[in-house]
Amino acid sequence: MKVIICGAGQVGWQIARHLSGENNDVTVVDNNADLVRRATDTLDVQGIAGFASYPDILERAGASDADMIIAATHSDEVNMVTCQVAHSVFSIQRKIARLRAQSYLDAIYSDLYRRDHLPIDVVISPEKEVAEAALQRLAAPAAFDTESFLEGKAQLLGITIEDDCPVINTPLRQLTDLFSTLRAIVVGIRRDGVLFAPSPGDQIFAGDDCYIFTVTEDMTRTLEIFGKTQSKQERIVIVGGGNVGLGVAQALEARTERVRVKVIEKSRACAERAADALDRTIVLNGDGLDSGLLEEASISTADAVLAVTDDDKTNILASVRAKEMGCPMSICLINDPTLGPLMGPLDIDAYINPRATTVSSILRHIRHGRVRGVYSIGDAEAEMIEAQVLGTSPIAGRLIKDIEFPEGTLIGGVMKGGMVVKPVGETRIDEGDVIAIFAMADDVPEVERLLQVTIDYF
Repeated sequence: MKVIICGAGQVGWQIARHLSGENNDVTVVDNNADLVRRATDTLDVQGIAGFASYPDILERAGASDADMIIAATHSDEVNMVTCQVAHSVFSIQRKIARLRAQSYLDAIYSDLYRRDHLPIDVVISPEKEVAEAALQRLAAPAAFDTESFLEGKAQLLGITIEDDCPVINTPLRQLTDLFSTLRAIVVGIRRDGVLFAPSPGDQIFAGDDCYIFTVTEDMTRTLEIFGKTQSKQERIVIVGGGNVGLGVAQALEARTERVRVKVIEKSRACAERAADALDRTIVLNGDGLDSGLLEEASISTADAVLAVTDDDKTNILASVRAKEMGCPMSICLINDPTLGPLMGPLDIDAYINPRATTVSSILRHIRHGRVRGVYSIGDAEAEMIEAQVLGTSPIAGRLIKDIEFPEGTLIGGVMKGGMVVKPVGETRIDEGDVIAIFAMADDVPEVERLLQVTIDYF
């Protein structure tokens, strides 16, 4: 497949890395020649320096025979015009645009993206993706990473194993014997900075980061078995009342169970906008680093603090201060991925990387056939792929034990007729089943072959 990626920042670079690693013909376009050079020097891609919305630049990038264009520059308007030019001049079939401004995303204006208006097939909103990621972190406070699969009936949980974990030094195959009714599987382990798909004989050690795929109904029990307690989040303080903070607060207000939310926003105009948009949430205008204001927000009795301003340092310091003042859980938004290793030493429980959530969202729409979801794990080291099994797939009608999956691949769950079952060797994969597969990055092309998801991209 021939793909043009407009924007060579972190998101564009990560998407280019995924696609070029799967033997696609990728061209990266950016008006920053240094970013283009970084992409061409580190990846098997072609690069064009110039403005992505210019027809002559797109022509040089090979738009005349491209299958897909992904517009992920820093400008919403450039991304929109790029898709329009790609459609009107070059008839590129699939167009994906990253749009940040909420006005462009309002449902009442959805007709804007029809083919006879602004022809964009998929609109990606980083703010909405981050807000959803924040809500998932709050739903599983004991996990450092979470993602929903199989229509919300299953969860991928990232859990750090502590010294008091009851199943330390236990081979994974014994966990199945000890907890025979538990519908959970350890699909990935990060040890000493290296992520791998474990075998049945591998053990879990203190300090490991484990990725566990579990049926949602068994999530609380799964956390307990791995040494974590699940507590209700009834009082939440959000630092940052911008698009992300406001989106989270509105989602929490819409829940049936009562959640008390307070928002702290430094900008008066932004605070007033949030106050107007929220019904039951208290909005405080001031600096989220101000200990007096945090006290006014009752941070010491809050169940969690969520720091989602547009400044990484503010988010980190607000999280640290909130923990120091007695808040048991902190989640912060981090744009700079190199700050991730600081979260442990600073006692920050979880962080959200907006670029990683955006990459996962774009990948979900790139992988076609019957792929229904993709979640990028770590620094694009592995993926959790959810897909419906086609009748033409090599795995259809076969038992799991007879399928030759790559070594770095594990099935986390299988949904049959709306019911999620724990996969075992004797489980038969039938046409129409939906399966969730953990795959190391190098094994993704082989998984796609087994799922037959690259037959038809459109």
